[in-house]
Amino acid sequence: MGASLQGRPSKGKRRRANHMAEINVTPFVDVMLVLLIIFMVAAPLMTTGVAVDLPQSNAAALSEDQDKPIQVSIDASGSVFVGDDEVQPNQVVPVLQGLTDGNTTRRIYIRGDKALPYGQVMILMGEINKAGFTKVALISEQN
Repeated sequence: MGASLQGRPSKGKRRRANHMAEINVTPFVDVMLVLLIIFMVAAPLMTTGVAVDLPQSNAAALSEDQDKPIQVSIDASGSVFVGDDEVQPNQVVPVLQGLTDGNTTRRIYIRGDKALPYGQVMILMGEINKAGFTKVALISEQN
């Protein structure tokens, strides 16, 4: 009576199923390689072929600080205004320094007419930044 068929456990002994305790990383590596290829192809396309219309923006309005920002405007003819007062382009920085009492952290908004060349607005912004003003922003209309 105690004989059992070979290969089969007797009723008193049960075999435990051997579970695989290792993680198969091959599918993970495959997915990561595909994502890497997608990003390598898509990254150059995101930086070179984008059309930008700077005068309009869907961005939310910036929050106002306790000190009202100073607005520097350039109209279509190239005339420069600080607030509502017209100034010569080479006098913008001294006027700003006088209005801010030397506080270079005061917020300055630059409003440029969209008919102006981009370089003309950037020259003004560069001069203001070179004078030490750190919070200079371009303003656009919301859509």
